[in-house]
Amino acid sequence: MGGYNVYPREVEEVLMTHPAVSLVAVVGVPDSRHGGEVKAFVVRDANETASEEELVEWCKSTMAAYKYPRLVEFRDQLSLSATAKILKRELRDEARNRA
Repeated sequence: MGGYNVYPREVEEVLMTHPAVSLVAVVGVPDSRHGGEVKAFVVRDANETASEEELVEWCKSTMAAYKYPRLVEFRDQLSLSATAKILKRELRDEARNRA
């Protein structure tokens, strides 16, 4: 973020290529230093143990420095709409409330 446009879909597509990732949603979250930061909410495949650092490094190796997520939060599931779309607004609101 920090003045750059980061398209969540692009980051999500890279993360989905990691063998431990089952589902992912990427959103922008407030950051006091940069104004905004990239955060990934990740559901791991069963019995996978990929760490936050591993996923960040995975993205770093294939993306521009300003695009990769600095924050990764693991979830057991992500909320879906009736049409099976991830409810990113809920994730953004939750992240803003924590800031």
